[in-house]
Amino acid sequence: MGSKKKITVAVTGLNAVDSPGPGVAVARGVRELEGYDVRIIGLSYEALEPGIYMEGIADKTYQIPYPSAGSESLMMRLEYINEQEKIDVLIPNFDAELYNFIKLSPKLKEMGINTYMPTTEQFEARDKVNLYAFCQKHGFYVPRDKTIYNVSELPAVAAHFNYPMVVKGKYYEAVVCQTLDQAQKAFHKLEAKWGLPIIVQEYISGTEINVAALGDGHGETVSAVPMRKLFITDKGKAWAGVTLEDSRLVKLAKDFIKATNWRGGFELELMVTTDGRPYFMEINPRFPAWIYLTVGAGQNQPAALVKLAMGEKVKPYETYEVGKTFIRYSWDMIIDIEQFQHFSAFGEN
Repeated sequence: MGSKKKITVAVTGLNAVDSPGPGVAVARGVRELEGYDVRIIGLSYEALEPGIYMEGIADKTYQIPYPSAGSESLMMRLEYINEQEKIDVLIPNFDAELYNFIKLSPKLKEMGINTYMPTTEQFEARDKVNLYAFCQKHGFYVPRDKTIYNVSELPAVAAHFNYPMVVKGKYYEAVVCQTLDQAQKAFHKLEAKWGLPIIVQEYISGTEINVAALGDGHGETVSAVPMRKLFITDKGKAWAGVTLEDSRLVKLAKDFIKATNWRGGFELELMVTTDGRPYFMEINPRFPAWIYLTVGAGQNQPAALVKLAMGEKVKPYETYEVGKTFIRYSWDMIIDIEQFQHFSAFGEN
């Protein structure tokens, strides 16, 4: 048997908290990349992200500047990290950081760092602000919505949509509101956290289904796995979920990929009404936090993305296991305060 090829993969999003980032799950999937000896580099924003300290997740972690610091300071930091680590593939896992990474991808390529992300056009087309127009154009079901910049616009929107209605943050979080008072509170809370604009959406009743998928950038689907949430936290995050047999949902992901030539991983958040109509609630432009379920179901999307980023041909997956279930849990990790202090002081661990 030949020796395994060495590969170094950097991942962001190590905050395995009650509203987890996808990084830990992505790292676990990449670890199972067949034929490779994988080294994982964690890229973290805060010193208390659990993925920094978890056994078997990152071999080494570096702190990186917040997206708000801009692409130049991120580039400087990545140049330093790459000098130490010689990164082969980088996988960003947060919506808010993607713009900077997409912008930097040609420079990263020059440094030998491969990425597999959507283009700026793809990224912006599925943005919450543009979602309604995008779905109308391509014939997908979508709730009506209104983008607003001032809390004073809420009464007019409410009169148009009626209650309940959904108030959404620019990047994350959505609040179902039954009254104007609740909508105003949600507006202020989400504005303070994520900035403007705020999106107000018509409420659609039904079963929430999510599809994790991977597009090859040329309109072909490498993988698509639908999941129904079994347990939802108060932040609306799936704490348990099960893979579903539903060819319509897989076809929906394929139709989206064909319509956009999507490059990389994404998640469709759908609301399926009692009469079977799948409404697009959100299109997240990266892997979801539950992405390890795709590995368990036989379609290792993070590993496939790494291969695509390295220029390898990847055969599309044709089957996955139905009824595979994930259950997330909390676990008290014990570390020495010195580890935390070291990371806080030096920005690496």
